[in-house]
Amino acid sequence: MPHIVKSTILDAPTDAVWAVLRDFNGHDRWHPAVATSGIERAQPSDKIGCVRRFKLKDGAELREQLLALSDLEQSFSYCLLDTPIPMFNYVAHVHLLPVTDGDRTFWHWESRFTTRTEDSKRITQMVSEDIYQAGFDAIRRHLKEAA
Repeated sequence: MPHIVKSTILDAPTDAVWAVLRDFNGHDRWHPAVATSGIERAQPSDKIGCVRRFKLKDGAELREQLLALSDLEQSFSYCLLDTPIPMFNYVAHVHLLPVTDGDRTFWHWESRFTTRTEDSKRITQMVSEDIYQAGFDAIRRHLKEAA
């Protein structure tokens, strides 16, 4: 079972980063892989159990469900419901922590999932680099443009 753990330090206060990340339906505004996104059944994007359906720029469609969200801990968890990628039982956790030296943010993003043995290395690399690292880089740009 692949277990991916990625983290970064952002040159922005946690409240600014959290304002972007806590919108479970907002990733199409900052993540370069996401073309469009919508919450099913017109539910609020911070309602536990809400499902976001989104399309990637390559045309693939995915559905993810919000499992937990804490403003106090600046964290959320979600799972993957539908994907054309051969990943199963995918659950991810995002957590922000303040870095008091310079009013910066420590962003921790991790996931576990199952996949076929022959796909494990390729999919682990794709999630780690094309989703997580690309997301870190995109948030940096997004926050700079918003400042």
